[in-house]
Amino acid sequence: MKIHDITVRKIFDSRGESTIEILLKSGNRWFSASVPSGKSRGSREAKVFSFAEVVRALVQIRRAILKKDFSSIRACDNALIRLDGTKNKSSLGGNLMLGISVAFARAFAAAKNEESWQTLRREFFPKGVSGRAPRIFANVINGGAHADNNLDIQEYMVVAGGASVRARVGNLIDFYNRLGAILKKKNSGRMVPVGDEGGYSLDFKNNFEPIAVLENLIRARGLADSFALALDAAATGFFARGSYVFGGKKLTSVRLADEYARYFEKSRILFSIEDPFAERDADGFSLIRKKMPRAWVVGDDLTVTSSSEIRKYAESSAINAVIIKPNQIGTVSEAADAILAARQCGLKTIISHRSGETEDAFIIHLAKASSADGVKIGAPARERIAKYNELMRLYDK
Repeated sequence: MKIHDITVRKIFDSRGESTIEILLKSGNRWFSASVPSGKSRGSREAKVFSFAEVVRALVQIRRAILKKDFSSIRACDNALIRLDGTKNKSSLGGNLMLGISVAFARAFAAAKNEESWQTLRREFFPKGVSGRAPRIFANVINGGAHADNNLDIQEYMVVAGGASVRARVGNLIDFYNRLGAILKKKNSGRMVPVGDEGGYSLDFKNNFEPIAVLENLIRARGLADSFALALDAAATGFFARGSYVFGGKKLTSVRLADEYARYFEKSRILFSIEDPFAERDADGFSLIRKKMPRAWVVGDDLTVTSSSEIRKYAESSAINAVIIKPNQIGTVSEAADAILAARQCGLKTIISHRSGETEDAFIIHLAKASSADGVKIGAPARERIAKYNELMRLYDK
């Protein structure tokens, strides 16, 4: 398939910050893709270019790939990767490369009269997939870098499984609204602000109180069989000078692991923790894996959607689950390779949004194509609802 034109326009993400939308023409049709951005980024993520840098880099890309014939998504991605020539996409920009990669994937699927997930599955995941729907990780209370409150933990998530996707989404929306009413009372009847991902943002007594509030509501609503709890500590955000500043105290990795273990002991429906330690503290990850062998210990800043990093930390028993964010690595093919590496290592995979999102729902197609174990898509409200709606479109036909 040939690319006949590529243009870029500036748009805005859910934080009101500028990002890019790629428009790619093949034949007489145009295809688009918009690119999200993260606030708490791992230091080894693909480089994000400013709009001015994107415009300059696109000139080089157009010269190299326009009118070329590509036989697959990977063929187009490989051309971009070779042209960039760097590990962190610092020559062309990971955001520009991803936008082109996703737009091309959509065009390639359309040329074959397929949905994007069908083309992705056929090219990257022809074996070992199932029709099961992923669990939905919904961030309903925000802290850390995503909120203006006193919580160190960045995300308190309700995880919905069990019923049909439509029923899960309906239950999550009802839960989110009821939680808002409870927190409004806690906030002296005042409206509760929300964080970057739509989760409620207010001060709590300590880092455990949100877990207790969520568990109490889950049990009160009779949802304990289908709802569970998960955390994203994003611990790099509260790591400084060799210590973790957590709950107003300076803690070593060992003491922080003990604190997490107490949380899991106190809440029987808490099952997963993402980035419990800083991105360079792999020993901390290994420690908590030994301390809590049944919990999901999820790598994100540690692994940055890199096949080699995923294998490295899986083999050292630092993680048993991994976050996949296409914009951390810069192309669809490399994100697919990261999923395959995780699967080969026996890890759970969670396809994730970013805190600065757009209405683009491509990650839901990637999740369906790869039979991901989970999708992490923020609160069931505002701009995040686009991904919930796409889940229902793909799974409840």
